[in-house]
Amino acid sequence: MGKENVKILVGDDSILARKQLKDTILKYAEGAEFIEASNGQEAVDLYHQEKPDIVFLDIVMPVKDGIAAVKEIIKDDASALIVIVSSVGTQVQLKSAIEAGAKDFIQKPIRPDQIKNVLAVHLK
Repeated sequence: MGKENVKILVGDDSILARKQLKDTILKYAEGAEFIEASNGQEAVDLYHQEKPDIVFLDIVMPVKDGIAAVKEIIKDDASALIVIVSSVGTQVQLKSAIEAGAKDFIQKPIRPDQIKNVLAVHLK
């Protein structure tokens, strides 16, 4: 799987944050197809329906938070590639996200080099 024609699920309750993340990803993943979720439960449901190649999730979201969503997705698909993107960047949150099965963590506000590095490492 390369960085082109990749299916990406972006889960964040902020429409602005989703747009900024998508715009940044498109700089490095031309032709990416995006699926958007505005809460954790929607992210879980869309993951099962769409089977994206990579998932970017916020931690703080309504209905179900990002860590709970990670746990639920990983329970059904241990190979899911999930990256947490959050301004809640405490060591406890980071540890919880990784223990839940997230493969990486990006601190908001996102920088283009962070997205570039995550895509380079995880989408080969």
